[in-house]
Amino acid sequence: MTKHKIVCWDCGRDVVDMYANTCPHCDGLLTIEVDLEPMKALKPKDLHREPIGVWRYHGFMPVDRKHAVTIKEGGTPLYKTQALGAEVGVKDLYVKYEGANPTGSFKDRGMTIGVSHAVEIGAKLVGCASTGNTSASLAAYAAKAGLDCAVFLPAGKVAAGKLAQAMFFGAKVLSIDGNFDDALALARKMAERRELYLLNSINPYRPEGQKSVLFEIMDQLSYEIPDRIVLPVGNAANIWAVYKAITELMEVGWIDRMPMLTGIQAEGSMPVAEAFAAGKEDFVPEENPETVATAIRIGNPVSGRKALRAIYDTGGYSTSVTDDEIIAAQRLLGRREGVGVEPASAASIAGVKKLREMGVIDPGEKVVCICTGNALKDPDTIMENSDPVIPCANSLEAVRKALSVQ
Repeated sequence: MTKHKIVCWDCGRDVVDMYANTCPHCDGLLTIEVDLEPMKALKPKDLHREPIGVWRYHGFMPVDRKHAVTIKEGGTPLYKTQALGAEVGVKDLYVKYEGANPTGSFKDRGMTIGVSHAVEIGAKLVGCASTGNTSASLAAYAAKAGLDCAVFLPAGKVAAGKLAQAMFFGAKVLSIDGNFDDALALARKMAERRELYLLNSINPYRPEGQKSVLFEIMDQLSYEIPDRIVLPVGNAANIWAVYKAITELMEVGWIDRMPMLTGIQAEGSMPVAEAFAAGKEDFVPEENPETVATAIRIGNPVSGRKALRAIYDTGGYSTSVTDDEIIAAQRLLGRREGVGVEPASAASIAGVKKLREMGVIDPGEKVVCICTGNALKDPDTIMENSDPVIPCANSLEAVRKALSVQ
C-alpha cells in the first residue's frame, strides 16, 4: 500500500479511524496525505509501461493494488475541438470526455479507489446518497467486489438512465421522501452506526481516484500545462480532487505552475458561485436547489469550502449558467463535435462561452473542459429539448417531402 495518512482539513489532526468521514475532534472535513517520496525519483514516462487509466497512477493512490476493484476505468478521450472552439471563441479548446468511463461518468475514477479501500478494511455493505451517477457507479463496483450495496435517492429527482443502472447492478434502491441533502443525512447516520461504509464524496478516499483525471490530461497534453481547466460543480469533490492532483504533481516536480481552476454551477443551484462572487471562503447552503442539470442539483455541497480554496489558490473563477444556456451548450457540443454529454456536463461548455463573452477567458488560452457524464444518463431531457420525430407515410414521396428534397 502507498504510505499515507488521513488528516483533518480543518484542524490538521491525524485521524486513525478508517471508517471516519469527518474529524472526530472538530467534525471537520478529511483529506488524505500520500507519501510521495517514491514518486520524486520517477518521471512521467516511467508510468507509461502501463495502459492509461486510474491504476497507471497507483503511486499517487492510497490503496494497495492487490486489492484493486477495477472495471478498466479512466483512459477517457481528450478531444481537441475546432468547430466548438470557433463557436465559443477559444481556439485552443479541449474536451475531456468522462462519459466514456464504464458506467458513463467520472464517478468510476473515485469508486475504484473507494471500493478497493472498502475491501481492504473488510466492509460488507457499502452505500451512498446520490442524484444518480454516484449510485450507478457504486452499484457496479460493489457488484464487482461482491459487496452488498444500498443507495439513497431523492424521490422523483433521479434521471431514468441513472436509476436503471443502480437497479441493474443489484443495489438496494431507497427512494427517500426529500432532496439529496436529506438522503445524504440518512446515509451518514447509517455510516456513523457502522452499519454501512459510506462512499459519497465526503469519504476521503474517493476523491483520491478522481485525481487521475488531471494526471491523464497532463499525459494526453504531453505535460504542456493548460491555462485553465473548467469543471461543473455540484457536491464539489471533483474540482478539489483536480486541485489536489495539481499540488501533488508540483510536489514531485513534474509541473511548475497551476492551471486556473474554474467551477461552473447551474443558476438554480449555485452556493459556490455566489460565495466566490462575494469573495467569501465559505458558502451559504440553498434549501431547494432546482435545475435541469440533476447531477449538480445540490444545495449544500460537502466539498464546497474545498472547491473555493481550489479556485482561489489557482487564480481561477466561478460563475453560474442558466438551464437554457446548459441545454444550448449540450446541443452545441453534440452537433459541432459529435460528443454526447448529460446536462450537468454541458455546464462546463456553457461556462466557457459565458466567461469568454465576459472577457474573463482570453481567446488565446489553452482551455480544458471536463465533461463528466454520458448523454444517455438523462435521455428524457434530450427528448424534451430536441426536434420532434417526424411522422412519415411508407412511401418515397413522403420521405422526400419530409426531408425537403427538391
